[in-house]
Amino acid sequence: MLIINVKDEESIDRALKRYKRKIFSTGIIKEVRKRKTYTKPSVARREQIMGAAYRLGKFGAANSNT
Repeated sequence: MLIINVKDEESIDRALKRYKRKIFSTGIIKEVRKRKTYTKPSVARREQIMGAAYRLGKFGAANSNT
């Protein structure tokens, strides 16, 4: 759980902005979205392999002559 100490002269909007920034930097939102649905290990592995193949084709050494 994140705790944000609101200073005496600080507005609520500013404190809320700090809170949102802190949540985003810790990766809580990404983790919640990932846990929302179950992904089988085989599907996760397949997505990882397909993503690597895509990145290799798009940014890899074979494409360096363009």
